Amino acid sequence: MIIPSIDIINNKIVRLYQGDYGLVKYYHDDIYNILSKYIFYGSKVIHIVDLDSARSSEKKRSKIFYKIINTFKNFIQIAGGICTEKEIEYFLSIGAKRIVIGSAVINNIKKVKNWIQYYGNDYIVAALDIRITEKNIKNVCIHGWETKTNIQLEDVLYDLSSVNIKHVLCTDISRDGTLMGPNLDLYQDLVAQFPSIHFQSSGGICQLSDIEKLKKIGVRDIIIGKSLLEKKFTILEAVQCWQKGSFLASM
Repeated sequence: MIIPSIDIINNKIVRLYQGDYGLVKYYHDDIYNILSKYIFYGSKVIHIVDLDSARSSEKKRSKIFYKIINTFKNFIQIAGGICTEKEIEYFLSIGAKRIVIGSAVINNIKKVKNWIQYYGNDYIVAALDIRITEKNIKNVCIHGWETKTNIQLEDVLYDLSSVNIKHVLCTDISRDGTLMGPNLDLYQDLVAQFPSIHFQSSGGICQLSDIEKLKKIGVRDIIIGKSLLEKKFTILEAVQCWQKGSFLASM
């Protein structure tokens, strides 16, 4: 499905360029109006990122995220610095559809695996953000993409597969916020290696043909942020493009 995305810093919609907090662009759109529009035109899930908390989980989370989840119950996939069972339970109790776990997957994978088993694999999304070397080594980055690890993406995915992880959000950081197009080779490799995982692609979407290509590869969900904010196409056009691909695939 198409999952529109909104990143938030200091209660404002933003986009980073290649995950760089020094290269931030602010948008003055009303958050609640945008979310309402996305839902009106067919979005079933909306990805909301708290970039302040993603950078530092110790930072106190703004109340706007609780208000968003409570206002748009069963639509919000919430991300950014979530690393405690208490916060997971609270977000789910007020109506979050899914909880995205990022840095904690690397910092405490045993705990995250327990969460997947306890809450169910439809409620926990593992977010694995990567920087790819010249030798095609996919190193996971954490703490709002600012800390590079030597842990390879495939190793984490094999470990998570032991508890039947269902949803994995994978971002090629070099494509995020660039409108350069998605890393098709990356997602093609991942779908082939881990066919039971529902991958959410993220980063680089710039035109409707990108949706068609990712759909053909077998990506289950496509996260789209900047191209919607920059009006490269509308959410309705994106949803219709995805549905058209589904229809053609069934023929």
